[in-house]
Amino acid sequence: MSVIEIRDLHVSVETDQGTKPILKGVNLTINTGETHAIMGPNGSGKSTLAYTIAGHPKYTVDSGSITLDGEDVLSMTVDERARAGLFLAMQYPVEIPGVTVTNFLRTAKTAIDGEAPGIRGWMKDVKGAMENLRMDSSFAARNVNEGFSGGEKKRNEILQLELLKPTFAVLDETDSGLDVDALRVVSEGVNRAKENTGLGVLLITHYTRILRYIKPDFVHVFVNGRVAEEGGPELADRLEEEGYDRFLTETAVS
Repeated sequence: MSVIEIRDLHVSVETDQGTKPILKGVNLTINTGETHAIMGPNGSGKSTLAYTIAGHPKYTVDSGSITLDGEDVLSMTVDERARAGLFLAMQYPVEIPGVTVTNFLRTAKTAIDGEAPGIRGWMKDVKGAMENLRMDSSFAARNVNEGFSGGEKKRNEILQLELLKPTFAVLDETDSGLDVDALRVVSEGVNRAKENTGLGVLLITHYTRILRYIKPDFVHVFVNGRVAEEGGPELADRLEEEGYDRFLTETAVS
């Protein structure tokens, strides 16, 4: 079993108005095989947490720690984090002109594993994963995310997840922009990865609809850069009924 531990994490970002604190003392522990849902209103720090784990240079860690099996994640470069087993599915996947999906996937797999996968077995794995995600085989020869619809970009993110086989996956609003059918297919891909590898999942979302397909073990409510409440799947149902008003009121009063 592997574990990510986040302790008293404070993170800020530079804006036109100066330094803005975003995360204000986050504590979180995620074990492999667990699914943790992070929910909260816009601007609460959910995506900041995701990108801080991944190592985005925009975000400055002012204090606190992130460790993976006791190793200091914050001292790792982005590629070292990927090789250590961390994966980020982005809310807004970027286009990479001139790089085909096939070349991107094999290059990434080689970089993470330290050796190139065998061509025959690798192409079989790619084909099978694309079929499971109901991606047309022609996408393999297209440039990464170039001209892809929102749903196609999200399927491509989960294609990477299934093939690269990380230890932990951070899914930053993977459900945004998906219709019901695409949401189901993408969710099935995440569940397959979890079943096949014991993946630990940190799922960031505003809404409970994806939680109907990817069942969380734990739900954490983010408000104003902190975890305001924690619970099981029933907490997500309560948020669906009540929204975030009571948390925002408590924050304003405090």
